[in-house]
Amino acid sequence: MDNLRRRHITSFQNGVLEPIVFDDKRKSMKSILLSSIKLQKTIAPVLSTIRNFYNKYYNTIHPLCFTFLSFLTRFYLISLSDVVMWDESHFGKFASHYLNREFYFDVHPPLGKMIVALAGWLAGYDGSFDFESATRYPEDLNYTFMRIFMASFGVLMVPLAYFTSIELGFSKHSTILVTLMVLFDTAYLCISRFILLDAMLLFFTLLTLFCMTKFHNQSYHPFSANWWKWLIMTGISIGCVSSVKWIGLFTTALVGLYTIEDLWNKLGDLSIPKIDYLKHWMARIICLIVLPILIYIGCFAIHFAILTHTGPGDEQMSSLFQAGLIGNDFAENPLEVAYGSRITLRNTGFGGGLLHSHVEEYPGGSGQQQVTCYHHEDFNNDWIVLKPREMEIYDNETDVEFVNDGDTIRLLHLATESNLHSHKIPAPLTRAHWEVSCYGNDTFGDEKDSWVIEVVDDVYKRTNHIRSLTTIMRLRHKVLGCYLRAANVGLPDWGFRQVEVTCDKRNNPKDTYTHWNIERHWNSKLPPGGKANYKSKFLREFWNLNVAMYYANNALVSDPDDNDILASKPRQWPILEVGLRLCSWTSDSIKFYLLGNPAVWWSGTASLMLFILTLFWYLVRRQRQYTDFSPGFLMDQFTASCSLKTKNMIFGIHYALIITIFWYFKDIAYGVSSPNIELKDKKWLSTWDIVD
Repeated sequence: MDNLRRRHITSFQNGVLEPIVFDDKRKSMKSILLSSIKLQKTIAPVLSTIRNFYNKYYNTIHPLCFTFLSFLTRFYLISLSDVVMWDESHFGKFASHYLNREFYFDVHPPLGKMIVALAGWLAGYDGSFDFESATRYPEDLNYTFMRIFMASFGVLMVPLAYFTSIELGFSKHSTILVTLMVLFDTAYLCISRFILLDAMLLFFTLLTLFCMTKFHNQSYHPFSANWWKWLIMTGISIGCVSSVKWIGLFTTALVGLYTIEDLWNKLGDLSIPKIDYLKHWMARIICLIVLPILIYIGCFAIHFAILTHTGPGDEQMSSLFQAGLIGNDFAENPLEVAYGSRITLRNTGFGGGLLHSHVEEYPGGSGQQQVTCYHHEDFNNDWIVLKPREMEIYDNETDVEFVNDGDTIRLLHLATESNLHSHKIPAPLTRAHWEVSCYGNDTFGDEKDSWVIEVVDDVYKRTNHIRSLTTIMRLRHKVLGCYLRAANVGLPDWGFRQVEVTCDKRNNPKDTYTHWNIERHWNSKLPPGGKANYKSKFLREFWNLNVAMYYANNALVSDPDDNDILASKPRQWPILEVGLRLCSWTSDSIKFYLLGNPAVWWSGTASLMLFILTLFWYLVRRQRQYTDFSPGFLMDQFTASCSLKTKNMIFGIHYALIITIFWYFKDIAYGVSSPNIELKDKKWLSTWDIVD
């Protein structure tokens, strides 16, 4: 009572005037209580309205929020490092070639690189920067815009993951979990923020999966407008993902397996008329095979249409294709080859070089002058086409005698004046073939200097005459019957690492390493052929380029004896055994480390193993006549019988774990400028080279 402030007033009670005491605190508490009740009555309808709005527009609010977070996480600090990062040096350089219209060669299809070039063009880039690794971007190159453009594909992965989960029938809890796993994965985040192809590859992969699930959910309405729409969209997505990188073909295989199962199930459905079943086949052939192939081919058509000038990739293409490039002078070649012509011979197999010789001799074998294949223009690539010595040689310098299919010729090396020759001596490396050398001179030699021309094909109408650029031929040794061959076998240092040339005893007309064409041709008695006579055919060049890409891809296998810090094995990926440094790792540099969110990757890998055990369990139960297995997300399977409160708790723990670990590792994805030693706490595994 001592602490109560009292207010006294008088009151007449029982004829006596007495004071009445009012407690101010009690009055205040009562007022607050009444005010609170009034406030609750005011707020309750508002909260109810918000709750009703949320429940009504749940499937709009969530993807919008996730997409906003995706933009925020992908674009945050995207320009922090102003140096060329990792493979930005490759794909930025390819963008430069597109903008300069210079032909280049790469192991990947062109769609992704053309999109990079589009980003550069929209950024106002003029194609003048070399994109050398670890160099600083010039002030006039808006690399931030280019990175944002690429990161946009990474942004769209998040809503795609959300809507795909819905189409697959996941619960609301699982849909959120899947979306968070994509949103807060540090590997997806990091790889999306640079001028690379990976964000596009992942986006088109997810888009293909999304379109396939949308199509699957239309299976009860075959040949409806939506059915056709999503089948066509699936085909377009397949074409795009395969046109970014060939690894996208694994996505195509997934769609293929689904399609095979779908058609197999329909085959056993007797309610489907045979004509409708045939329509299902035709629809899938057109939309899932023909359409993706057309998109893939179309990307190369655009690629060729843009790259019309000579560039660093010319020599990977046929001589005829090179003749059509601006800046190339092959069109000055006389069209038909005559005796006395000076020529160069290119091997048409993958990586084929120019027939070459030099004064150095073989250290073993015959000890005669070496013959190799060389990939660069050189005076030692030049040969003179002559008749064999025993044949009549024309005397009239004004006459021209053309070389024909089936002719026997002698090839005189211009620089050393010796003859292309072969004999029964094993080749230096490919011992099953005969050695090819240069021997004698214009007046001295033997019958083993003679070669018979066998035309394999001509791009244009066949004539008996041998044409420069367009004629593909083989050279058969007249005495031994073997064929001149160069198959990318590198000689040791004594052969200057050039390609071994042999004479193959096998007669295999389909072996492109025994195919040759005349690339350069000089003859003062003949007029230039002109570009009109040297036009390559698109499909032929498309096929040749893809073959070259295939062989170049296979050649990228890392050397097991080479300690390559960028190399890794597939078994290491699911368990995050290794990460990848994307730049210099000096203490004063901004460092990026490509490493997945452990909560996402480890739980994903564990779920695969758990799925196998779960599937085995349900198969055993099926043998006991229990049919309680239903397709679905594992988390949904194991929480199906839980109360809503328990389910909220289980999923909430997973949400919190993903977000917390993302926050812990976010700096290695956004860029770390602190000394390396400060990253020590993030080295959870000894194989992570974050600090070392």
